[in-house]
Amino acid sequence: MTERGALILKIAYPAIALLVVVAGWHFAVSYFAIPRYVMPSPADVAAHIADDWPALLRGFWVTFVEFLLGFLAGAIAGFVFAVMMDAFRPVRGILYPILITSQAIPIVAISAALTIWLGFGLAPKLVIVALVVFFPVVVNVLDGLASVDRDILNLVHAMGASRASVFRHVKLPATYTPLFSALKLSATFSVTGAVIAEWTASTSGGIGAYLLQANSRLNTSGTFAAIVFLALLGLVSFLIVIAAEYVLTPWRQGSKARRWSPSYWKD
Repeated sequence: MTERGALILKIAYPAIALLVVVAGWHFAVSYFAIPRYVMPSPADVAAHIADDWPALLRGFWVTFVEFLLGFLAGAIAGFVFAVMMDAFRPVRGILYPILITSQAIPIVAISAALTIWLGFGLAPKLVIVALVVFFPVVVNVLDGLASVDRDILNLVHAMGASRASVFRHVKLPATYTPLFSALKLSATFSVTGAVIAEWTASTSGGIGAYLLQANSRLNTSGTFAAIVFLALLGLVSFLIVIAAEYVLTPWRQGSKARRWSPSYWKD
């Protein structure tokens, strides 16, 4: 199969699965005569999206900005913490148990406290989203750094590599696969974090606030419309991570090696 054919199949399979879900949803609502206030049909949801498109689109962008900034902050902070914990073992011994213990605290439990400390602006939302991303990134990057073959490290040290060169050329590439695994996992969870943040600290709208308002009015069409946009946000965030992985890990797309030179390991 050609590369173009493989790409078409990658797009066709999810599209077919989506059509099957929508068709099954429509059939269930029609066959069992489910009232609209219990479960709207796909046509009802589409009509609501068309009628309230400006508000939904505005909420989508608000939530997307919250997600994107919080996601980047959590990923960067998690990566930096993992590198520090790998470089300084006492730091790892002190911080790692604290990080593990912190994961036993539900995000919902601290969202109200963050609102009290940071107010009802953007800050508590960013912190909540960042916390969702932070721990998976720390754990996976630490695993990647620990997985580097000791023989390779001894070899590059024997070749005169500096500490910075070892990190750049040996340790850093070893973190990419586990890092992007953590980011892909966190991409969808972060959307949930953004929704929770909007439920407790929203003054500027967002899909989470829209969903809460629709629930309070028993507007099932509005609720499902918000769910559709949240699913779209999760899909967009996942695709962004996939694109970043494609750009930053070109060796996974081809086998062309970099030309070696005597100064490769020198700064």
